[in-house]
Amino acid sequence: MDYIHVKDMEFYGYHGVLAAETAIGQRFRVSITLAVDLHQAGETDELEYTVNYAEVYMICKEIVEGEPYKLIEAVAEQIATRILATYEGRVKGLRVEMIKPDPPIPGHYREVSVELTRGEFQ
Repeated sequence: MDYIHVKDMEFYGYHGVLAAETAIGQRFRVSITLAVDLHQAGETDELEYTVNYAEVYMICKEIVEGEPYKLIEAVAEQIATRILATYEGRVKGLRVEMIKPDPPIPGHYREVSVELTRGEFQ
């Protein structure tokens, strides 16, 4: 299996359980790994045989900067669902990591994140 990685995309959204999160908003980072057969794209040098990662970026941007969700799990699920539907048959599987670098919880840590995997991965 071949993979396309789009790492550390950064967006500003209004997701969270606390009122302050939905009022003020915060930064979110998203990393995506797509399982795709890239053999034909490599041989032909044609975009039609791969996944346009500029479009993947825009899907992530629309979802993260769009409708607020309480849970980052829900945001990650929306991203996975949309990418799989958009590239049905081409994307065999994907991994979405949704990162909340500054959650409003006390303590010292770098970030919190969820990671979900859908479809085929080796």
